[in-house]
Amino acid sequence: MIAHTPRITVIIPALNESASISHVIRDIPQSMVSEIIVVDNGSIDGTADIARQAGARVVYESHRGYGAACLAGIASAEKPDIIVFLDGDYSDYPDELSLLAEPIINDEADLVIGSRMAGANVRRVLLPQAYWGNRLATFLLRLLYGFKFTDLGPFRAIRAQSLKALGMCDRDFGWTIEMQIKAVRQGLRIQEMPVRYRHRIGTSKISGTLTGSIKAGWKILYTIFHYYLSGVRKY
Repeated sequence: MIAHTPRITVIIPALNESASISHVIRDIPQSMVSEIIVVDNGSIDGTADIARQAGARVVYESHRGYGAACLAGIASAEKPDIIVFLDGDYSDYPDELSLLAEPIINDEADLVIGSRMAGANVRRVLLPQAYWGNRLATFLLRLLYGFKFTDLGPFRAIRAQSLKALGMCDRDFGWTIEMQIKAVRQGLRIQEMPVRYRHRIGTSKISGTLTGSIKAGWKILYTIFHYYLSGVRKY
């Protein structure tokens, strides 16, 4: 258990999310968090200004990529105990942050993943390519790594010390699955919590386009087999 009131940092990678970012920041339970960092990944629609006005601290990452934005947010965080990753498109419910953070605060877990697949009505709101891609990826994770995940959901919380020990390095679509593979390999205590999910505001840069879906699917499969074939037990 964390002996003191935990410092919780929320990191929100964002690319052209001007229509949604203020809603995301507004719904984060402010009493629980110490800082909200929006990582602007090259927006041209005023996302950074809106995020700043809504109360977030904005940092910039010019290299395009979800992982690159997450790494920039981690580097700028001010001594957190727990880091929460949250998308900027308002598809998740930020007010459910406590569901993910409390198992870590209570020393019951080191990594908690918000599972959209375990939530209600997921088939109605998750795009088919995302739904079946998650099913395939989690099947392979169970087959090759022996851990039963249900989702690669981006809404997740992790103990800051554990995150540092993982040595995260992926700069684009392999970020979430890299974290899950390394967490299993290092023996972290992992939990999944069912979370609600809704249609995002705007169009997804990944699953909302054919090119994005292909690139993401290839990188996820590459990451799964790369770490499995490497045989490296510690990172």
